[in-house]
Amino acid sequence: GGMAAAGPAGSVFSDLREIKKQLLSVAERSRERGLQHSGKWASELAFALDPLPLSELPPPPALTEEDARDLDAYTLAKSYFDLKEYDRAAYFLRGCKSQKAYFLYMYSRYLSGEKKKDDETVDSLGPLEKGQVKNEALRELRVELSKKHKARELDGFGLYLYGVVLRKLDLVKEAIDVFIEAAHVLPLHWGAWLELCNLITDKEMLKFLSLPDTWMKEFFLAHIYTELQLIEEALQKYQSLIDAGFSKSTYIISQIAVAYHNIRDIDKALSIFNELRKQDPYRIENMDTFSNLLYVRSMKPELSYLAHNLCEIDKYRVETCCVIGNYYSLRSQHEKAALYFQRALKLNPRYLGAWTLMGHEYMEMKNTSAAIQAYRHAIEVNKRDYRAWYGLGQTYEILKMPFYCLYYYRRAHQLRPNDSRMLVALGECYEKLNQLVEAKKCYWRAYAVGDVEKMALVKLAKLHEQLNESEQAAQCYVKYIQDIYSCGEIVEHLEVSTAFRYLAQYYFKSKLWDEASACAQKCCAFNDTREEGKALLRQILQLRNQGETSSTDIAAPFFLPASLSANNTPTRRGSPLNLSSVTP
Repeated sequence: GGMAAAGPAGSVFSDLREIKKQLLSVAERSRERGLQHSGKWASELAFALDPLPLSELPPPPALTEEDARDLDAYTLAKSYFDLKEYDRAAYFLRGCKSQKAYFLYMYSRYLSGEKKKDDETVDSLGPLEKGQVKNEALRELRVELSKKHKARELDGFGLYLYGVVLRKLDLVKEAIDVFIEAAHVLPLHWGAWLELCNLITDKEMLKFLSLPDTWMKEFFLAHIYTELQLIEEALQKYQSLIDAGFSKSTYIISQIAVAYHNIRDIDKALSIFNELRKQDPYRIENMDTFSNLLYVRSMKPELSYLAHNLCEIDKYRVETCCVIGNYYSLRSQHEKAALYFQRALKLNPRYLGAWTLMGHEYMEMKNTSAAIQAYRHAIEVNKRDYRAWYGLGQTYEILKMPFYCLYYYRRAHQLRPNDSRMLVALGECYEKLNQLVEAKKCYWRAYAVGDVEKMALVKLAKLHEQLNESEQAAQCYVKYIQDIYSCGEIVEHLEVSTAFRYLAQYYFKSKLWDEASACAQKCCAFNDTREEGKALLRQILQLRNQGETSSTDIAAPFFLPASLSANNTPTRRGSPLNLSSVTP
């Protein structure tokens, strides 16, 4: 379906009452089948829309003859299922023919296998042997479901379960096809869309999917854009959903907060999270992401408050454990932090964030082999976790294995093409491998995309120094100094003195006495370059007195960062340097 690029111009959302009906009805149908997460999603979204009058409420699903025959078994089994007695539920559902009871039968068997697998995993926690434990039920379920599938006897929920079984058996291609079929048959079931989100790894794959034309597709696209780090597109979609009438949806608000977190717009993300907590104060989902933001900002009191607050609500939730882990990590209590991330994984071994965060803690504790294992698990759970790829790169860097480093940093960079940290890390790798042209490209790119840590230009300058390209080195240092001083806040940057020292020497060699002495004076302001600065000033004075004249072929005087104005760019000797050779 060709939908206008501007988003759903209200067209698919013209009848919000109809959508509300659909949501209430699918929430009920999901709950009847034990699909709690999809039920919750639909209920939350329905809650954001205006209530319906009695006359417009959706009728309960009609019962068939088969439903009536299976009703007793279903009612009994569902009560066991709700108490997590899955084998017991399945036992009483054997031979049921109705869609609903058959689904619950198969789903009980699937969850029984999952529960046993997770219990095994927890018992063997060494959290790191996770790969070995298998869900024993999967193969049988696949055989039975595939027969039903061929006979076209699966409804939308059945297709969804079949897809999950295929995905768990790593049959990704088949799983994607089945989930798409499920979305066509039952577009209102969020679970199937969410599974697709986890299986689609890039924009190309997304292009070739034949998705049903339904308002649910808009929610799916917004979600997958967020996952694929296409944040601009995601935010546009969410804005159009808000305009279409979903402004009260806590799901959308939380997704927008996560999106801003992903592009590191920390202030915006923090303010949206604070807003979300006002509306939904007992919410625990996404609070781990909120705590990452507080952690990055070193907001100890706020993080402490959040940790205590979540602990009061439910201390045995993965998110709570992660928030507490972040709290201890911020206080540099890394053993304690690692312990809480481990606890999170005991509660849910498939919980992505905790593997990565645990890797970081092991790195802090200098336990590289444990760190590597933790990061590998994170990637097993989600190939798109750039932090885990980046973490692996760092670990191998510590182990002085630059070839491995390069591979992992490259993967991180592919997932975050505009993140300067990945580019700088890649540049350092190439430098260690003596591939200096590649290294230069990376540093220049890092500067071009907006260098978070303001180190790329210095690294580039030092490379030029090594290669005796003094003119380019000087230019990088000049740009770097402008960059630092234009920030307003002078960050305690060790490299500012390095830059002034180099420039002082460079101008000195070029006999530009004014510029040289201006830089040498700046050197005197820093402890590590004070003596050199003084010595250089003395030399300049001597040479000036001996009548060594300043080269006059240079136009305007050298800039002084103190008087930095927008038009005050440093002059270049002769012609401007051609940076196209460095630009990738």
